Amino acid sequence: MKKTEMALEGQPKPLLWVATPQRLIAIDISKLKINHYEDTSKLKINHYESRDFEIHSLPVFRMLNLVENEFPFGMRFFIRDSKLYMVGGEKPRRGASPKLYPHLKNVGHDELFGDRGLSPYVYVLDLTGLDSSTDLELLKHHTSMLAAKPTPIVEEIEGKIYVRSGTPSQSYCLLPKPTFEVYDPLIEQWKPLPEPPFYREGCSNCQEFKVIDHSVLGTTIYVLTFNLMDNFYHYYSYNVNEGNWKFLRESEDKLPVPYHFTPTFTGKFVLGYNDIYIFFLGDIPYATLIPSNDRSPTRYQALNEVDGALYHRQVTSYSGLVVQLGEHEMCIMKPGLVQAKEGSLPPCHSILYMATFKVEKLLHSSSSAQDRGRKLLRTADASDVSKTSSHHDNDVNDIRAPFLSITCLSKGFYYLDEWGPEASYICSAFFHQFDLDLRKMIGSAR
Repeated sequence: MKKTEMALEGQPKPLLWVATPQRLIAIDISKLKINHYEDTSKLKINHYESRDFEIHSLPVFRMLNLVENEFPFGMRFFIRDSKLYMVGGEKPRRGASPKLYPHLKNVGHDELFGDRGLSPYVYVLDLTGLDSSTDLELLKHHTSMLAAKPTPIVEEIEGKIYVRSGTPSQSYCLLPKPTFEVYDPLIEQWKPLPEPPFYREGCSNCQEFKVIDHSVLGTTIYVLTFNLMDNFYHYYSYNVNEGNWKFLRESEDKLPVPYHFTPTFTGKFVLGYNDIYIFFLGDIPYATLIPSNDRSPTRYQALNEVDGALYHRQVTSYSGLVVQLGEHEMCIMKPGLVQAKEGSLPPCHSILYMATFKVEKLLHSSSSAQDRGRKLLRTADASDVSKTSSHHDNDVNDIRAPFLSITCLSKGFYYLDEWGPEASYICSAFFHQFDLDLRKMIGSAR
C-alpha cells in the first residue's frame, strides 16, 4: 500500500464522484492544492501561452470506463443511502471504435439492447464496500424504469427520484413513453408522471421545440425550451406536489422566481445557509444573498478568491457545476477546451478548473433572512419571490457590498487525461466520505 494511502487508513476519505458520458471517476479532494498562477490580465498573452503555466493531473482515486465495460453511454446517477445508482443512457453499436463515442450519432445503437439501444436499466454501485484496491463493480438493479431514457435528467426532490428523458443522439429517434417518471426508494417502485408538453409526439428535439436546460427550486422543476418556429424561448414548470405541467412565459424577467434560479444558471445553496446561493454567471462564480424582505435589495458577490480567470480568453467552455461538500463548504468545476498558441500545451487541449472553498457570512444572519430563504425553497411558484430580484437589483452600493468571507481550500487547473477522447463535459457530480477501515458512509450531499 502506498504511503499516502497508509496515512489515510482509518480516516474519512473525501471523494468527489464525477460522471462523464463515458466514465465514472472518484477524485480524492484531500489531495487538491492551492496553485498560484501569474497574473497575465494586463499582458497580451494569457495563462495558457506562458511556458511557466503549470497544469496538474487529477488525483483520481478510482475510475471506471463505462462504455468499455459494456454499460450504456450517457448515464446519469443519484445517491441513496450508501449506494450509487446509474440510470438510462444509450448502448453504442458493438464493435464501434471508442474514439467515435463522443459523436454517438455517427456510431449508431446496439438495437438488441434495451429499447432499440436505449436503456431503461438501473445499475448500482455499493459504496460501503469500496477501498483502494477493489474494482468498481456496477450491478444491475432488480427494478428498471418504466421506459428507456437517453441522457436522462435526474433530480432528487423530497426523497424521491425524478427522471426525465433527455435528447437522444439520433435525431430521428422517438422517445419511449413515459418520458417522465418518479422512483420511490422506500417501496422501490417507479410511477409514470404527466408527459412534458414540450415533447411533441414523443420526440425530444423535434422541428418545433428544443430543450435547452432545467433547474430545480424547492419542489418545482423549471425547463427552458426554444421554439424553432417562432424563435422564442419558452419556460415550463412542474411542481411535484401539484403533479402537473404549467406553461410560464417567454421572458425570464417575468418568471415567478429570481432570474439566477432559472434554467440558464447552474448553482446550489450552501449547506447551513438557507439564504446563500452559489452559481455561475457565464464563466464567473457568484454568490447571492436572498433578502430578508421585499424591501431589501438582492446582493451579489463575485467569488474572486476562487475564480481562476480560466475562461476569459481563448477557450471554449462547457457547463460548470457547483457541488456541496458539507456544511459551509463548496466546490466549483469548469471544464473547457484551451486554444493555446505557444507554450507547453498542445494547440488544443481539454482541461478542468476546480476549486474548493469555505463560506462564512460577514453579516449577522437574522431569523427573518433565514425564514425568507426557507420560504423560497418551499414556495418556488409564489409570485412575491420575484420581487426580491426585480425591485432593487440596480442598487450598485448593495450589489457591491461584500457579505461573505471566502476561504480558498484548493484551486487549480488539471489535465483530463483520465477522460480519454471524449469532450470535457460533466454530467453530474456528488460528494461523499467513507472510512477505509470500517467501510462506513459518514455523510453525503448532492
